[in-house]
Amino acid sequence: MDKTRREARSAPVSSKPQKLPAQLAFTLWDCDCDSMDHDGGGEASAILRQLEDLKASKSEIERQISALEARLQEITLPQPNGSVSNGSCPPTIPSVGSGYGHDLSPQMIYRYSRHLLLPSFGVQGQSKLLKSSILVVGAGGLGSPVLLYLAASGVGRLGVVDHDVVELNNMHRQIIHTESFIGQPKVKSAAAACHSINSTIQVVEYQEPLRTSNALEIMSNVILNSSLRFDIIVDATDNAPSRYMINDCCVVLGKPLVSGAAVGLEGQLTVFNYNGGPCYRCLFPTPPPTTACQRCSDAGVLGVVPGVIGCLQALEAIKIASAVGEPLSERMLLFDALSGRIRNVKIRGRSPQCVVCGVKAPFSKQQFQEFDYENFTHSPLTPLPLKLNLLQPDSRINSKEYKGKLVSGEAHVLVDVRPEHHFKIVSLPNSLNIPLPRLEARLPEITSALKEKEDQRGTDSGSGGQVYVICRRGNDSQRAVQYLQKMGFTSAKDIIGGLEGWAHEVDPNVPTY
Repeated sequence: MDKTRREARSAPVSSKPQKLPAQLAFTLWDCDCDSMDHDGGGEASAILRQLEDLKASKSEIERQISALEARLQEITLPQPNGSVSNGSCPPTIPSVGSGYGHDLSPQMIYRYSRHLLLPSFGVQGQSKLLKSSILVVGAGGLGSPVLLYLAASGVGRLGVVDHDVVELNNMHRQIIHTESFIGQPKVKSAAAACHSINSTIQVVEYQEPLRTSNALEIMSNVILNSSLRFDIIVDATDNAPSRYMINDCCVVLGKPLVSGAAVGLEGQLTVFNYNGGPCYRCLFPTPPPTTACQRCSDAGVLGVVPGVIGCLQALEAIKIASAVGEPLSERMLLFDALSGRIRNVKIRGRSPQCVVCGVKAPFSKQQFQEFDYENFTHSPLTPLPLKLNLLQPDSRINSKEYKGKLVSGEAHVLVDVRPEHHFKIVSLPNSLNIPLPRLEARLPEITSALKEKEDQRGTDSGSGGQVYVICRRGNDSQRAVQYLQKMGFTSAKDIIGGLEGWAHEVDPNVPTY
C-alpha cells in the first residue's frame, strides 16, 4: 500500500538574542523618557524629522514606480519567452504548447509543483487558476489571507478594493500589512505583499470605497486595455450595506460570490450565486436590526479567527476558479474558535420570490445604481463610531472642564460604566467601575462613595456632591446619566467623548483602543 509522504519542518532554536517587538520597544522607550536630558530630546526630534522626510520620499518613489508599471503594462514589451518582465504583470501563457502537452512553463512547473502533484488538481487545475481573475473587496482581517493565498497559488489577476489606510491596531489580524506601511493605503500595502510572494501575477488596485456608482464598473470593467474581466468576487467586508450591495451587483453581472464573516470568536462562510444557488437576499430578504450587526472595533475579534475564515474563502475561490471539488453553495460553514468546532449546515436554495435573483426579479443595472443600501439597512457603508446626543447641554461636560474640576479639588464621584474587561484595559484614577447593565443594582455604591468624598473634604452632604459619568466614547455615559437623573442624582453629568475625548483633549498618553 502506497503511503503519502509529508514534509515536516521544524524551526531551529536560535541562540542569538531576540529582537524586541516594536510595540514593546516603544513601551520601554516611553519608560525611559523621563531620564532623557534636553540634548536627547533634541536628538529624538531630529530623528523624527528625518523619518518623516524619508517616508515622504518613499511615498513619492512608490508613486513613480506604480505609474511606470502601469505605463509598462500598456506597452507590454515582448520578451524572448513571450512574457512581460516588469515584476507585476501576469505571465503571458504561450498560445503554442510548451512541448510538454500543456501550457505551463518550466518556471511555473517548479513554482506550483506541489499543486501539480495533486491528482485532483494537477496541470488542468493550475492552468485554469493562472488564467483566472478574482476581485477581493476589503483588505482587512478577511481580505489579508485571501489575497496572500490567491497570489501564492497563481491567480493570474487579483483586484483589491479598499479605501482605508493601515493602522497599528490592524496588525494583530490583518497579516498582509506590516508596520512599515502604517499610514499608507491598504491597497498599496496589499499589492506590495502579493508581489513579494509572487512577482508573476498582476494586482489591480482600487483605492476607493465600493459604491453603487462604481461597483458595476469595477466588477465588470475592461481594465488597462485588457480583455480579462473578474470571474469571481470575494466579499471581505464587515458591514451590512456592503454585503447587500456586493451581492446584488454579483447577481446583476452573473458572478459567483464567496462570502465570509468573522467577529469575536466565531466565523461563517458560504458561496452565493453559484450554479443556480441562492444569493444573500434569498437567506436574508430583510436586513437584521442594527444592534445585531456587530463590528470588530466594538465587539472585538481574536486575530486568528478572520484568518481562518479568510483562508477558507481563498480555498472556495480556488475551487471555483480551477473547477475542482464542491464549492459551499447551498451550504454554510460555521466556525466556533473556543470549542474548535466546525459545522457544515444546509441552507435554503434560491428563492423564487427573491427580489434580486428570483424567477420574476426585475432587478436591473439601473435599479442597482439607484438603490439606497444605507437607507435599506439603516447603517452607513463606511461605519463611523456612534455619537449619540441624548442629554441637554447642561447635563454634559467636556474633558477639559472635567480636568478643571480635578484641579480645583471638587468633591465628586467619577463612575465608569464600561464593561469590566474594558475597565481593565485603561481607566482614569479613582474612578468607580459600574457597568451600565448593573447600574440599577449598584446605586447604593454611588451614594456611599459620594458621601465618603464629601466627608473627606468636609463638605455638607446637604449641598450635594457631583457625579460624573464616563465611558469609552460618550454614548453609554449619556444613557447612564439619563437613568441617574431619574433616580434622584439630578446633578449627574456625562463626560463628552468619553475616554477617547480625554485622550485627545487632555492626556495623549492615555491609550485608546
